Amino acid sequence: MDEILGQVLRSAVWERLDMLSELATRADAPSLLSVARSELPRLTEGWRSMLSAHEPDDRGNCPVCSTRWRQQKAPCSVWRAAYEHLVAGGLAPQQTARHALDPAALHSRSRVHAGAR
Repeated sequence: MDEILGQVLRSAVWERLDMLSELATRADAPSLLSVARSELPRLTEGWRSMLSAHEPDDRGNCPVCSTRWRQQKAPCSVWRAAYEHLVAGGLAPQQTARHALDPAALHSRSRVHAGAR
């Protein structure tokens, strides 16, 4: 049951991100302004919520990314990703990751979406 719920949640999030990306590239100016006004506050609140969960503890470790056996010093990968996407933008060196938006990753993600629906 948890696995199915996880698939549904992940699929819904990917679909929402895909829809927003599509709107950003294809919507006319008035539609884009309307979407920005409604979605930017939601996206910024989502980032704030996620980042607050990853705030370092009094020892400088991320409480979410750390385990009992391995402590993750701040900044964790979530904070690094936030910096790269929100602050540095295109200036930060791009690292290839599992979710990198290359044609192969897009194709495999599309197949996952189709299978999860």
